[in-house]
Amino acid sequence: MTIKEVRSVLHAELLTPELELSTQVHAACGADMMSDVLAYVKDQAVLVTGLNNPQVVRTADMMDMVCICLVRGKIPDETFLNLASERGIVVLSSHMTMFTACGLLYEAGLRGAKNDG
Repeated sequence: MTIKEVRSVLHAELLTPELELSTQVHAACGADMMSDVLAYVKDQAVLVTGLNNPQVVRTADMMDMVCICLVRGKIPDETFLNLASERGIVVLSSHMTMFTACGLLYEAGLRGAKNDG
């Protein structure tokens, strides 16, 4: 699945229009605790979260994630967006809840970590 397809599934607004949307996404992680994200598998994933502070971008970058989708209509500040752009991480915003967003991504074929069971 591409970031463009993720955006479509989640009816999300693109907040980093200068970044490429054709990048492949191999997995998804839904979390508001960055310690949970750090325990997650790496490799071109999308992070679905309600947090919108710069630590989210730093964590996603450390985990080689290519996209952050903020849920519940959250819009980050310029610091967040500039940091994400510098690191090549696409930022989306969806009005969906995390539960709904993760469910729709799963239904569309995106899976979580290999140890999700």
